[in-house]
Amino acid sequence: MSLSTVNSERLFSDAQRLLVGGVNSPVRAFKGVGGTPLFIHKAKGARLFDVDGHRYIDYVASFGPMILGHAPRPVIRAIRKAAKAGTSYGAPTVGEVSLAAHLQQAFPSLERMRLVNSGTEATMSAIRAARGFTGRDKILKVEGGYHGHADHLLVKAGSGATTLGAPDSAGVPAEFAAHTLLVPYNDLAAVEGMIDRYSDQIAAMIIEPICGNMGLVLPQGNYLIQLAELLAAKGILLIFDEVITGFRVALGGAQSLYGIRPDLTCLGKIVGGGLPIGVYGGRADIMKRVSPEGPVYQAGTLAGNPIAVAAGLATVQELMNTNPYLALNERTKYLVDRILAAADQRRISLRMSRIASLFSFFFTEASEIANYQQVQQVNKERYAQFFHAMLEEGVYLPPSPFETCFVSTAHGDYEIDKTITAAERALDRLT
Repeated sequence: MSLSTVNSERLFSDAQRLLVGGVNSPVRAFKGVGGTPLFIHKAKGARLFDVDGHRYIDYVASFGPMILGHAPRPVIRAIRKAAKAGTSYGAPTVGEVSLAAHLQQAFPSLERMRLVNSGTEATMSAIRAARGFTGRDKILKVEGGYHGHADHLLVKAGSGATTLGAPDSAGVPAEFAAHTLLVPYNDLAAVEGMIDRYSDQIAAMIIEPICGNMGLVLPQGNYLIQLAELLAAKGILLIFDEVITGFRVALGGAQSLYGIRPDLTCLGKIVGGGLPIGVYGGRADIMKRVSPEGPVYQAGTLAGNPIAVAAGLATVQELMNTNPYLALNERTKYLVDRILAAADQRRISLRMSRIASLFSFFFTEASEIANYQQVQQVNKERYAQFFHAMLEEGVYLPPSPFETCFVSTAHGDYEIDKTITAAERALDRLT
């Protein structure tokens, strides 16, 4: 069985003559799984509808932000109301203040914050603020950690914890990447080694507390708590990139789950209710270094866009009012447990990582997935086969073995049970 994708194929051919690679973000091109990307016509609840008339249960969720499902009524109402009042002013608005107050309520570490237009802007700006505050140039990041496409962050896994970064993209000067130091995730000793070597040069460490951009990789034991203590003792700022985990794993993000108060936090995705937005903030003494109060310059014409702010505020308020996290956690656990049981019955080597409403597939015989090097050893071809089999069963997964799946409040018992049945059939095709 194969899907008829005539209209998507035609549109992709047209798009390739106009857009670089036919897409506006690389993973959408299906390079990680092969085939033609599907062009989506509309979305509602837990469903996507493509231009060829197919419908899918969606676990991409626009890579995270659609925690309430697609086109939820409170968010659509807020967008329509905001749009009628004007789309951009280049001046402060009431909505910005209200959104910031709600964010601070959920994330007390955000003593002062700045709204920007994307997660990339948030991480880039947070690092600039950290450098401006400390007077140091180097940053630490984990191998495989993605924090947007700013030059100094496009550094891939190196040859070990003592290796300086090398650019992972053409157009990035080597001297920029040389200020980025790499360590494996879940490896505190590697961080200690870097600090011993460069302690007086490191401004900050930026980290996804729960990695979501190399598949879902979870922190082990007390790794995050010990990491925070180690950095604080050396005067190195801790930046939590919670663009994915913020309002996803808990109302207060990963920092509330693990009881850690980072120096700076980056948010995005859910905070915009599906519209473009980013936020960075943290300790008041650090953020006071940002213009117009201090010498660290950062600006944005569309920052705090009233429509994005309205969508984000409606989403955050809905989450605060309904507190859906326990139900999301239970539903996602049930889904993952059933798929793992199906794989085990078929003697297929599958590991699934899960926390809250996030999960990932790792086709591997490895006993654990704790870092980027282990992620790189998974069977990418088997995931591609599984992806297309699931697509034919009406389930849309991320078109890459290194992305994370998301469950929304719109995924009811019917959608979950249908997904389990689809997975069983897709796994049968792998045996």
